[in-house]
Amino acid sequence: MAVLITGASGFVGRALCARLAGTEIRALGRREVAGPWSRFVACDLGAGVVPADALEGVDTVFHLAGIAHALGGVPGGTYRRVNVEGTRSLIEAAAAAGVRGFVYFSSVKAAADPPEEKCVDEGWDAPPADPYGASKREAERVVLETGLRAGMRCVILRPALVYGPGVKGNLLRLMALISAGRCPPLPDTGNRRSMVHVEDLAQAAVLAAKTSEAAGRTYIVCDPRPYSTRELYVGLCRALERPVPRWSVPPWALRAAGRVGDIGERLLGRRLPVSSEAIGRLLDSACYRPDRIMRELGWRPRHDLPGSIPEMVAAWREAQGGRAA
Repeated sequence: MAVLITGASGFVGRALCARLAGTEIRALGRREVAGPWSRFVACDLGAGVVPADALEGVDTVFHLAGIAHALGGVPGGTYRRVNVEGTRSLIEAAAAAGVRGFVYFSSVKAAADPPEEKCVDEGWDAPPADPYGASKREAERVVLETGLRAGMRCVILRPALVYGPGVKGNLLRLMALISAGRCPPLPDTGNRRSMVHVEDLAQAAVLAAKTSEAAGRTYIVCDPRPYSTRELYVGLCRALERPVPRWSVPPWALRAAGRVGDIGERLLGRRLPVSSEAIGRLLDSACYRPDRIMRELGWRPRHDLPGSIPEMVAAWREAQGGRAA
């Protein structure tokens, strides 16, 4: 039997394909790209109907594709169209085709960030704080309700920030800024931020798909211990062979810069590199616990952030053609 992976060509999707080596993989995405799959199905989820034959002979769907969280967000309607309605069309097509399993990659953002002093598990269920989180939360509901109605084994994964070779997004930008000497020395605020290595997330998805007891469950996926922004900053400096400054910018100064950026955004009507939201991600905590998935599925991460930073930097330099110093 085959598996179908949406978003198979992305950062997490490639790691999942590697984990499923030896399995017949079918990929679904907007534009066809080469990869380790036997067939590519072109489909813009949320903008059209899933082709009738896309799911024939498929046993399990891994649904990664969607509009990702971005600083400042995107129009709320776009989040809903892709993350909610796209998921709805896919799982309904899967149910009609007799697919037996469906693993949905949601996000810890499907609930509001936990209080600064707490490290929470799946029992933390505060309403999501932004349109992205709301769309992931609603898509979770669609998946679980459809799975229950169709007798399909559906599992929700809520990964924290994903790291590893080939990382994208904010971690990539931070790496580039430090390499260029343009990142201010970040302070040690004692914050705690949860993350997970891309290969460990792929392992969690495969475990969830093959474990019958996981049906109907929601799992936070992150390393057992959180990391501070200062720990990340120092690790990147050393791996990039940049000196670690003996001083750091005070948190109050960074937050003041963020507020100035907020004013600039309102005046200019466009996003700026510095805002209160961006600074909050550097200084504040977002701490989660993976106890449930470790207990129920026997998941054990094999990587941690300090040991992975050198391979992240090496992969980034290779992608830069050796130009990054």
